[in-house]
Parts: sequence; C-alpha cells; structure tokens
Amino acid sequence: MFTPKYPVSDTITALRNATRPTPAAPAPVENHVPAPAPAPASPVRLTPGSTLALVGGGTAVVLIVGAVLVSMLLAVAITGVSVAICALVVRSLMNNNH
Repeated sequence: MFTPKYPVSDTITALRNATRPTPAAPAPVENHVPAPAPAPASPVRLTPGSTLALVGGGTAVVLIVGAVLVSMLLAVAITGVSVAICALVVRSLMNNNH
C-alpha cells in the first residue's frame, strides 16, 4: 500500500535489446600538409594615454579598497567601544545593588 509504483522505463529495455556494433575497417591514411603555425602575438604597446589610464584606474582601485577597509575597521572599533561602555554601565548598576 505504501510502496511507490514506478513507471517502466523504455530506456533500459532498449539498452538490453541493443546489439554491439561490429568493428569497422580502418580508415585509409591520407597524407595531409600540416597547417602553417600561427604568427606570434605582437607585444602590447603602451601609449602615454593608456599608461595614464592604467595608473589612474589602479589608483582608484587602491583608494576604494582602502576606504572600504578603513570603514570596516571603524565599524569594529565603534562596536568594541559601545560594548565596553555597556559593560561598564551594567557593572556599575550591579555594584550599586550590593
């Protein structure tokens, strides 16, 4: 009653009934001329404008990454200070009760 009923798969019976292919005769060997080797890539040439763009882009990336890291450091520092202040307040409240 609780066992699932799976449909019969046609793929398994097709694979069982398939016959193995007979080995074919080897293909005739033809003499081909090899393709010419590709030309070597030309070196990258940096113009003054592209060099300036690369330096500007690198500077922007460094400034953005630096700003993100400094903001994360400030967030951790502010969180630590606020937790320390909360601990001092709770400690002073507990000492006043005794």
